[in-house]
Amino acid sequence: MDDKLREDIKNAGKSVELVEEQLERFKKGFPFLAIDRPATVGDGLIQLSDDSIDNFIAFYEKQSIDYNMIKFVPSSGAASRMFKRLYAFLEEDESQAEKDDFLKTFFEYIHDFAFSQALDENMQKNGSGLEEALNQKKYHAIVKALLLEEGLNYGNLPKGLLDFHDYRSGIKTPVGEHFTEGENYARGMEGKVRLHFTVSPEHQKLLQEHAEHVRKGFNDFEISFSQQKPETDTIAVNPDNTPFYNEDGSLLFRPAGHGALIENLNDLDHDIVFIKNIDNVVPDHLKLNTIHYKKALAGLLMSVQSKLFGYQNQLERNISELELLEIENFARKDLFLVFKDDYADLDFSEKVGYLQYLLHRPIRVCGMVKNTGEPGGGPFWVKEEDGSLSLQIAETSQIDPKDKKAQESLQNATHFNPVDLVCGIKDLHGRKFDLLKYRNPETGFITTKSKDGRELKALELPGLWNGAMSDWITLFVEVPLSTFNPVKTVNDLLREEHQAG
Repeated sequence: MDDKLREDIKNAGKSVELVEEQLERFKKGFPFLAIDRPATVGDGLIQLSDDSIDNFIAFYEKQSIDYNMIKFVPSSGAASRMFKRLYAFLEEDESQAEKDDFLKTFFEYIHDFAFSQALDENMQKNGSGLEEALNQKKYHAIVKALLLEEGLNYGNLPKGLLDFHDYRSGIKTPVGEHFTEGENYARGMEGKVRLHFTVSPEHQKLLQEHAEHVRKGFNDFEISFSQQKPETDTIAVNPDNTPFYNEDGSLLFRPAGHGALIENLNDLDHDIVFIKNIDNVVPDHLKLNTIHYKKALAGLLMSVQSKLFGYQNQLERNISELELLEIENFARKDLFLVFKDDYADLDFSEKVGYLQYLLHRPIRVCGMVKNTGEPGGGPFWVKEEDGSLSLQIAETSQIDPKDKKAQESLQNATHFNPVDLVCGIKDLHGRKFDLLKYRNPETGFITTKSKDGRELKALELPGLWNGAMSDWITLFVEVPLSTFNPVKTVNDLLREEHQAG
């Protein structure tokens, strides 16, 4: 690394040593995960019976008041990706609106969007309303009024502030829906519901103001916000792996993906953390399944954690061989832990030490829905260096396209990750785990982006529910597809699941 680059890194307020590591990572890349097989029902994936669901819900409802709980909602990104097709349309001829299926659907059903009334009112201020623009086929004018700053500015707002659902009593945003969810399943110690939103700096003021407005309709809510930490930003490079410089001569550093949010999660001091993305919400009449299963997942976590702490207490005392066998059985059967290859060769005290190490970790219960062809990660068994196996949420990009066995595992995967987690982040003595110690730095991502019309490569840290939680105790549980209703494109809001009428 030359002196100029060192100086530029220091001027950007970054660590030279860390940036050197990142530049080296671009050159050598990340290894693919050693996929052993997909986690399926009966093999790493739990399918709860109706009775066990009822029991876990009852356990949760009885215990929840003793737990300091919080709902953690990643909501940092702008909604611009929702409108990717509409932005492209602004560069096309308006006649495309009557030829392209996506655009035809958007304009034909535009009155079914919760934001249609606000859009009409905005357009009327500037001349003609929405109906007139449709009749006159002024499709570009409609899209501009929706996306651009002089209109509703939806292209620059976070998803959490968009009008998602139209109730007869009014409009609700995703932030508003998370308040309703929280009230129904996340009320813990002191009778409080605690919500935490991760936000980008440019959106925090707007989100805070909106959350304060929503809070007026709820009792005993504590709301907090955090931003992705600038020190987690990673350097960008050109296609040849040389540092990418902005037009003003400064180095470009970019947010390192949702994996950087492990730092935000690590700052929380709570017993139980619910994690759910900002856009995975439904209107009130469809919330029952979501509430039902969130309580069941949390009840399962509390139940397993209670047993886990009991066994850890035993391990801190003198125990018999019979007691050790019981703990081994719990670790294998209840926690799906697969021991390292040479475990059977260890003496008694070494086995006790290994089990203490194995059980002293944060724990997460992850809801998994049946695979319907959605792009994204899923549950897999992964081979570790010591011969043990672990349950991981793996993304398609982490699976070697040339590895026949790994690709067969991908094709045979039965479930998909909807980001529906309940996490225990404290140990048996009530001390918070340092979550940064349980990451796998070898599980990041390199992606292709562009800036100012120039191609670049970006480095993303291990994903929040991927490598950032690699060394957690993990339980995968099947949840119904009805609990997974993300909004990836604006037309997703037209689906029945997002119609509140």
